[in-house]
Amino acid sequence: MKFQAIDQFAANLKPSTQAAVYDGSKKGYDARTKTLFDHFEDPNRLRRVAGEIKQHVVENLDTYLPQVEAKLQANGVIVHWAATAEAANQTVLDIMRARNAKKMVKSKTMVSEETELARFLDKNGVECVETDLGEFIIQIDGDHPSHLVKPIIHKNRRDIATSFEKHGLGAYNDDPQTITQRARVHLRKKYLEADVALTGANFISAESGRLVLVTNEGNSRFCLAAAKTHIAMVGIEKILPRDRDLALLLNLLARSGTGQQLTVYTEFITGPKSAAQPDGPEEMHVIFVDNGRTDVLASECRDILRCIRCGACLNVCPVYRQASGHAYRSVYPGPVGAVLTPLLAGKKFPEFADLPKASSLCGACNEVCPVNIPIPDLLLRLRNKGKEEHVPSPGTPPMGPWALLATQPTVWKSALVGGKIINHLPTKLLPIPALRAWENKHSLPEWKGGDFRKWMRNRPSKPTTS
Repeated sequence: MKFQAIDQFAANLKPSTQAAVYDGSKKGYDARTKTLFDHFEDPNRLRRVAGEIKQHVVENLDTYLPQVEAKLQANGVIVHWAATAEAANQTVLDIMRARNAKKMVKSKTMVSEETELARFLDKNGVECVETDLGEFIIQIDGDHPSHLVKPIIHKNRRDIATSFEKHGLGAYNDDPQTITQRARVHLRKKYLEADVALTGANFISAESGRLVLVTNEGNSRFCLAAAKTHIAMVGIEKILPRDRDLALLLNLLARSGTGQQLTVYTEFITGPKSAAQPDGPEEMHVIFVDNGRTDVLASECRDILRCIRCGACLNVCPVYRQASGHAYRSVYPGPVGAVLTPLLAGKKFPEFADLPKASSLCGACNEVCPVNIPIPDLLLRLRNKGKEEHVPSPGTPPMGPWALLATQPTVWKSALVGGKIINHLPTKLLPIPALRAWENKHSLPEWKGGDFRKWMRNRPSKPTTS
């Protein structure tokens, strides 16, 4: 797809979809601002400290990964390593086949979206049911998530009621309580029938080997209650050095993601159930997934591996609000996706090299990031990578004329004097075909330049003080 894909997608969005995305993201941003600044005297200092902790992990993964593996194994957990998405999915299938398991319930996890685990298992005869309400709706619709935290931000309750009616979950009723109750009734049976439960992990402590899960629906606890086997798919970057670091990161994650002081359910999982526990998984597996992360680690954009998937950068981004997550053609939308998707694409980088250009570079994403990722800087580095690799950029006007103007003062002044002509120049008369192509997709603002030097020359001189 060309760079214009995002603005074309935005232009073709249904008004109701665009309104749902805009309202949902704005509410998230407003809630985040209130809880952070009401509860902390200097939240930006906390963001900087959290960023330093995560960056320390990124720079020292070669130390922390073996440490985490040893702690998990000491806790009775079986550890697996998957270099690719295919290897991760196959490991899950192998674990299930070894136990003759045919049914899985699955908590929300972005890394399994990344590997397309549910589709893989379905093709191999395994029933895999999403239990997060938003992800469940996405699954029955054959849709894709549009947000890291709120996968159905692009849908309203009428859309959901229509989906439930279509899939036999009851007659049309767009009352939110009715929708939720119908989902509960449907999913409760799935929890009880499942052989295997699959989760992700928001964090894993290198100190204790504890796996930390945060949810607002409690679905991960239901998943783990009846299943005999627990599988966790975890990106290799999800490590924290110490248990005490969780106090900071959990506070920032909840406030940044949903405006809560803490998520409703925060689970600390050490391993399979002990002999003293009456219920819970008898066996636990953790699959550490690379899938391009090592390549990201070796790049000049490794800072993006700090990301804790809170979605704050999506909520504040003016481009995301207008285009929605689907425009990014990836499981990772918004500013973080504009960086992470091209990096994880590897050799397919040119297919996503347009995403870093879908940004105003306003810097708001960096200002709200709970781990202080310099996203605008990373976007610029990826734009430069595209230029160095000669990736075509259709619709972008040539910059040679601009360079000539900007480096020749006399030519620049002459252009400023004649700039107002642009306000009256029909698009079809633009002399350069590439400029005409650009103008067909964009609206130029009214020319207001050319008066600064005149103002500077005639302004009153500042009085001197003795």
